[in-house]
Amino acid sequence: MSEQIGRTYRIERDSMGDRQILDNVYYGIQTLRAIENFPISGIKPLPTYIDACVLIKKAAAIANGELGCIPPEISQVIVQATDEVLSGKFRDQFVVDVYQAGAGTSHHMNINEVLANRALELLGDEKGNYKRVSPNDHVNYGQSTNDVIPTAIRIGALVALERTLYPALADAIATLDNKAEEFQDVVKSGRTHLQDAVPVRLGENFRAWGQILAEHMIRIERASEDLMALGLGGSAAGTGLNTHPEYCDRVAQLLSELIDQPLRPAPHLMAAMQSMAPFVSVSGSLRNLAQDCVKISHDLRLMDSGPKTGLKEIQLPPVQPGSSIMPGKYNPVMAEMTSMVCFQVMGYDSAIALAAQAGQLELNVMMPLIAYNLIHSIEILGNTLSALTQRCLEGITANRDRCLAYAEGSLALVTALNPHIGYLNAAAVAKESLETGKSLRQIVLERELMSSEELAKVLDLEEMSAMSGVQRPEL
Repeated sequence: MSEQIGRTYRIERDSMGDRQILDNVYYGIQTLRAIENFPISGIKPLPTYIDACVLIKKAAAIANGELGCIPPEISQVIVQATDEVLSGKFRDQFVVDVYQAGAGTSHHMNINEVLANRALELLGDEKGNYKRVSPNDHVNYGQSTNDVIPTAIRIGALVALERTLYPALADAIATLDNKAEEFQDVVKSGRTHLQDAVPVRLGENFRAWGQILAEHMIRIERASEDLMALGLGGSAAGTGLNTHPEYCDRVAQLLSELIDQPLRPAPHLMAAMQSMAPFVSVSGSLRNLAQDCVKISHDLRLMDSGPKTGLKEIQLPPVQPGSSIMPGKYNPVMAEMTSMVCFQVMGYDSAIALAAQAGQLELNVMMPLIAYNLIHSIEILGNTLSALTQRCLEGITANRDRCLAYAEGSLALVTALNPHIGYLNAAAVAKESLETGKSLRQIVLERELMSSEELAKVLDLEEMSAMSGVQRPEL
């Protein structure tokens, strides 16, 4: 121990030499070097990613203790330390910047050092006495950054999906379905190319959005199945060097129990460690969802536009003042935020694709970028959908009179006349209506193209906008 300016330090040593470490911190010398080397973004590891790494350390400590690879008392205190971290303690000790050493060695050693030093405390020993509990020889026994980090990305993504995205998607789908029922009798003008089109039901707009999200959930679930094959146990290069013969199966079983997912060892550990394809696949499904969420958020903004000079077919719930200078203005801020988040997810997906192809030989050194971008994408999409549902979708109301007025005034109603008066006659009627302001009904009757009874039946908006039922995919 040494003291400087009222602070207490301990001395730690690695293969590069000795360094002073503040005695009140739980990380060690390798983390300190990473702090000095990578003052890049100030972005620290995501809590879910920390959880994933610590869950792996817990499962490995249990397995290695059971298999006699580390002393039982050391296994027990490492597990106790992991449980404390998983309960929310010591989170300020995970300090390595997202942009760091290739493969994630810096973050990985940060995890190992914090757990080792907390284990030492639990044994009544001093932090830094790595002869008794070593970050490398005990916490990391039979492991390598090269198999731990791709496994942590898998675990983190699976946990984030279950905790954040799937519940948010399910709530959004249910809310859209409820709105579909509420607005099923509201007839409005359809629009294609942002021009008038045949009438539709407002309820079907909402039901379509729910269907779109339901199909995206299925795509994401299918893509996530590849995350369940683990390369953990491959050690440094996929050969399983320095691991117990039973470790690979046992640690996968333990992790399955810890996160309640059917995890299994990959059929070829080296392949699972080298290829980032499962992460690209999940990220691609998230990008796909994000693209449709942008479309839905833009539709909401258009349909709420106005209130005097826009469509104003629906009213999004006002949640905050919309202008620093224009009194009484309310903006569709939840829909705007949704688009921003989705654009970020699309950017993350592009970065993941680039990082995934940048591996060489037995390792992809870009894994820290993939870890952050993938898990963050899942979580911000889930949080966004939750906020959009609770603060926007649930409170939407319909401007029924305005919807009906647009539907009745749309020139696209002439489409229904085609089978009865022919395309050219219908086009002439539409042109005259646009030039004179007369209604389609008036012009058709003046030209004696149809009887009033026939016309009333053909231009029945309720009938024209009716739609057959939808078969919702099973979630």
